Amino acid sequence: MKRIVLTGGGTAGHVTPNIALIPRLKELGYEIHYIGSYDGIEKKLIEELQIPYYGISSGKLRRYFDVKNFTDPFKVLKGFREARHTLAEIRPNVLFSKGGFVSVPVVLAAKRLHIPVIIHESDLTPGLANKICIPSAAKVCCNFPETLAHLPADKAVLTGSPIRQELLEGNPIAALEFCHFTANKPVILVMGGSLGSAAINDTIRGVLPELLKTYQVIHLCGKGKLDEGLNHTPGYVQFEYIKKELRDLFALADIVISRAGANAICELLALHKPNILIPLSAKASRGDQILNARSFEAQGFSIVLEEEEVTNLTLLNAIHTLMEEKDRYIQAMTASEQKDSIATITGLIEELARP
Repeated sequence: MKRIVLTGGGTAGHVTPNIALIPRLKELGYEIHYIGSYDGIEKKLIEELQIPYYGISSGKLRRYFDVKNFTDPFKVLKGFREARHTLAEIRPNVLFSKGGFVSVPVVLAAKRLHIPVIIHESDLTPGLANKICIPSAAKVCCNFPETLAHLPADKAVLTGSPIRQELLEGNPIAALEFCHFTANKPVILVMGGSLGSAAINDTIRGVLPELLKTYQVIHLCGKGKLDEGLNHTPGYVQFEYIKKELRDLFALADIVISRAGANAICELLALHKPNILIPLSAKASRGDQILNARSFEAQGFSIVLEEEEVTNLTLLNAIHTLMEEKDRYIQAMTASEQKDSIATITGLIEELARP
């Protein structure tokens, strides 16, 4: 039997594309294993799929000064030894990495064991973890045409992001029942990322009385970010995280307000959902979400509000504009040439998998 090891973690965005590949990999006859951190979000998501999971030590690599910079390299070295031992036992034909810092020791160990490596870079410019891993990779997949200029020409492949196919099969009636909503008001789906965005959460709750005059609101606010005082507000529901019902919520939503993580916005594009993107601030990140969002804005897919611009008034104005012109955004997304990313990536896996 052919074997593949998947790796990636730290946030849901480093796991969900791997999950999207799993059904097709099973169809192709692969025995699938997963290497992630000891207790990251990837562990729960993968174990629910009954995929063998192996935890390793993971240290974060930082561009800025932090006292942990003196200890985390030892965690990475420990993770490398653990990954090398695990890979030597599994003996996979190929490794597919979605990124995140946990993937670094796994990719380096695979290179040492002469296991072919394929990396996927979601953002417009490669992050630090993938920059470290690229020299060890045979192929590097990416989402944006602009990314090709940042990658070695002989390794770069424009694939798009694997989208979970079940997201395309949502039932809006099931979502109405799940949320206890009525069918006579449009629905806004708010997604602040798996960790939750205080800026988005606070602003949405600040304009909620005004929004509920016209809309119903589904609010995915992140772990520990529920506001218990709003639990029984008619026309408003909040969840820390949604998995199984997400496809139905997408199907029901008229517009979406979201962070600009690459996987999230690629899902919005595939679903043709008019959207307002509020990218993570450059003060709190390397600015990749801003680049992602501006690329989508330039292609006519999104309205962008940078975090520093978000106020009650600017958000309400953006929602009004998007609802007024949503057909234009839907047409732009529909006209986009969607690549069959799952077929493209699994084709690369088949090509590189060694006996």
